[in-house]
Amino acid sequence: MDRRPGLSVRLKLTLSYTGFLMLAGALMLVAGWLFLSRVRHVAIVYRPGYALSVARDFAPMAGVTMVLLLIFGLGGGWLLAGRMLAPLNRITDATRLAASGSLTHRIQLPGRKDEFRELADAFDTMLARLEAHVAEQRRFAANASHELRTPLAVSKSLIDVARTDPHQDTGELIERLHVVNTRAIDLTEALLLLSRAQQRSFTRQDVDLSLVAEEATETLLPLAERHGITLETGGDIAPTTGSPTLLLQLTTNLVQNAIAHNLPDGGGIWVHTGVRPHTVVLAVENTGERLTPEDVTTLTEPFRRGTERIHTEQAGVGLGLAIVDTITRAHDGTLTLTPRPAGGLRVTVELPRAYGDGGGGGDTETGTGTYR
Repeated sequence: MDRRPGLSVRLKLTLSYTGFLMLAGALMLVAGWLFLSRVRHVAIVYRPGYALSVARDFAPMAGVTMVLLLIFGLGGGWLLAGRMLAPLNRITDATRLAASGSLTHRIQLPGRKDEFRELADAFDTMLARLEAHVAEQRRFAANASHELRTPLAVSKSLIDVARTDPHQDTGELIERLHVVNTRAIDLTEALLLLSRAQQRSFTRQDVDLSLVAEEATETLLPLAERHGITLETGGDIAPTTGSPTLLLQLTTNLVQNAIAHNLPDGGGIWVHTGVRPHTVVLAVENTGERLTPEDVTTLTEPFRRGTERIHTEQAGVGLGLAIVDTITRAHDGTLTLTPRPAGGLRVTVELPRAYGDGGGGGDTETGTGTYR
């Protein structure tokens, strides 16, 4: 915003201090003059014209006093204002550095807690989060470019081979192009879904997570059966508010990820919903390879995979848990990933609980089913 130049805050404070000091001094002098001119003292002999005489004697002294107060007020006010505004100058310098693109600088204002230090601490926290977000976005952009470039490069290579070799098997070429293009489309759709969730561009509705969990498990039941994976679902009615489509995508991604990173045969998946005093919980637990806590902390990063996919009917694009994390945060929830001691992973999504009509039946069972 283009603003006209004005007085600095330090000068305004200095003038305010000086004005207040001059006013207080003037009131004191007037009170002293009134006291001397109107009150009879034992040591003073009252005579006609006494008030006028006092005024003549008092005026030069009052003038000198006011001049000294003005000088003292301006000098002392300038120094005090500068000292009081010194933390604000550090905050301003840090803001300019951040505006120029440097996010590594921190104010780290010393001293005890006051308004300026609370502002500085809040600004440091904002800078830290912004730096982490920018770094995450840069990694994401680089990874997304790499992931999108791969299928495009493969498609170009296949087309170049077909153009230079007229005897190439057209059917095989078309099939390979279909697979590559399908992966590129899946990746693009996942990126669009991730962007939509980040922007929170959705309408909130009443949603029962238990019904969403049932729908997701029923949809993926054939895939689990083909690999001999036992899929169990159950729990309580779990009322929340949000986007039914995004919450279904969240649950589907969790179950799909649990199928893909399970045991080669005879694995298990448990999907459970529950109610807490102020939140509702969706938990998806699966068997699989052992994971370390270090592995788990990186699973929600885009294009990061903790283990190799055991069941590869769907290649995946490396955004499954990243989308889950983004949808959870867009619904003001928390996502917790915990490695199971026996191998596999437990993922817990905790969302704010809705307290509408029909939302208070947290003890009602939706039923537990075992699918194989």
